[in-house]
Amino acid sequence: MPEGPSIVILKEALQSFTGKKVGVAEGNAKIDFEKLQGLKILELKSWGKHFLISFNGFYIRIHLLMFGTYMVNQRKPSTTPRLRLSFKNDEINFYTCSVKLIEEDIDAAYDWDADIMNDTWNPEKALKKIKILKDDMLCDLLLNQELFSGVGNIIKNEVLFRIRLHPASLAGSVPTPKLKEMVKEARIYSFEFYEWKKAFVLKQHWLIYGKRKCPRCNIPSKAEHIGKGKRITYFCENCQKLYD
Repeated sequence: MPEGPSIVILKEALQSFTGKKVGVAEGNAKIDFEKLQGLKILELKSWGKHFLISFNGFYIRIHLLMFGTYMVNQRKPSTTPRLRLSFKNDEINFYTCSVKLIEEDIDAAYDWDADIMNDTWNPEKALKKIKILKDDMLCDLLLNQELFSGVGNIIKNEVLFRIRLHPASLAGSVPTPKLKEMVKEARIYSFEFYEWKKAFVLKQHWLIYGKRKCPRCNIPSKAEHIGKGKRITYFCENCQKLYD
């Protein structure tokens, strides 16, 4: 599933479409395509894993789910896109994703302070929410999009390894300084992820995600499905401290 940094890259890649008028909107998503035709794209935004295309009075929310992709001025052979936006000389195609047309105010719908890569990101607010969810595991808290919008499984694993915290640690048992470190590192790593992804070197920087050995201890690492969502989690039992 694309994480927040990848959606920021998507937003940047499509910025040239801002101000362009939609000629034809089509696809197999269950939305009113006619509503889009003839309208100009006012703004492109991202919130965590959501890509947002703003029009006058409404916006389209695109979530790439696990295997979603997009193509500019290209099409997948024999594949109907979920959404195709055609312009005078260009087109954008979105595949294998969730597409919704939303008419509520975008600023009312999204807490921009929770977006790990937004300029308004509020670490103190995140820490307060963590304190309330004291019985949750750290692996669940980092994937909670109301706290860390944009953080996904890769960032979760790498952040916890960096700060030497066991993913099954309970928030209420972890010292506050370590929780603050986790909050801070989540943002730092997200921007590093962004730079590495743009340079096509992201995997080269993974320390624990997908690894069979801990690079610090040189012993076998663990790979277990833990937490509420049972997402695959990589960790080292030796150097990542468990607070329970």
